[in-house]
Amino acid sequence: MKRPEGFDPPGRQQPGPAARPPARPAKQSKQSTQQPTPKQQPTPKRQAPKPQQSSKPPGQERAWRPSSSRSPRPDAAARADLRRAARERRRVERAEVRRFTRRARNRRVAIAAGAGTVVTLIGLVLVAVYSPILALRTITIDGTARIDPGELHAAVDAQLGTPLALVDFDAITAELSAFPLIRSYVTETVPPDTLLIHIVERQPVGTIQAGDSKFLLVDPAGITVQESAERIPGVPLIDLHGAEMSSPAFASVVEVLLALPPTLLAQVDVASAHTRDDVSLVLTGVGQGVTWGSADDSAKKAALLAALIAVTDPARAGTFDVSAPGNGVFRPA
Repeated sequence: MKRPEGFDPPGRQQPGPAARPPARPAKQSKQSTQQPTPKQQPTPKRQAPKPQQSSKPPGQERAWRPSSSRSPRPDAAARADLRRAARERRRVERAEVRRFTRRARNRRVAIAAGAGTVVTLIGLVLVAVYSPILALRTITIDGTARIDPGELHAAVDAQLGTPLALVDFDAITAELSAFPLIRSYVTETVPPDTLLIHIVERQPVGTIQAGDSKFLLVDPAGITVQESAERIPGVPLIDLHGAEMSSPAFASVVEVLLALPPTLLAQVDVASAHTRDDVSLVLTGVGQGVTWGSADDSAKKAALLAALIAVTDPARAGTFDVSAPGNGVFRPA
């Protein structure tokens, strides 16, 4: 149905051409432009299910807890397994560390052992040198027959109270050199406080007449061991025919006497020589003589002389000639 023109509904006026529309407010609220919406109904809350009643006594009932997204805690067995695994892991890690550091540990142990040994040795040396525990308290002297041991003790007792490591052996040598009868000596230290001195006395090899009433008991070096107004028995008389003890004749006689065995040396009464090549002997008893010659091959000559004496009558005077060691002979007087 068409609306006729110029027909206005009742209650509404047609604005004229001069009419202006009413002024629009500067700012309208959004709420004024939106149509009201129907009020939303609140969502009913979901009630938690009621816990079921348990048949257990009230004291043993477990409190109900609401479910959560966290994982449940492990029980005692699981915790024990975790601790055991952690201990095993630490044990394996320590074993690996020890395996890879074995060389360094061995090096440290070797260095520590060497340092300990050096420190111990230094300590022992210091104790031995400066400690009064190892001070010299006893001096023992043996091997003396002609020397008075009391005189030797008086000479070396100045070392008493000195630590064994600081004993002055040069001073001992100087003191013992004053005794001409000492041929040599050996010292032995016996910890903690003893010093042993082994004396080797000079052994006489013969007697040399000096003047009309003086006899000198000499050793192979020509050192006088003893002086006497009379000839000392048991020792052969050495006759050098006026030569000195430093002469070759004395050296040859001594070499011959030292080459004789003790049983044969005891039978020698006189050993004489003018030079080194004309040594001769006079045996005890009936006065049997020996033409020895030089001191060369004295050992062979001594064996040859012993064999000739064994087959010769001791009561028969004569001379044994062993100057040629391959052909000995006895010439009767």
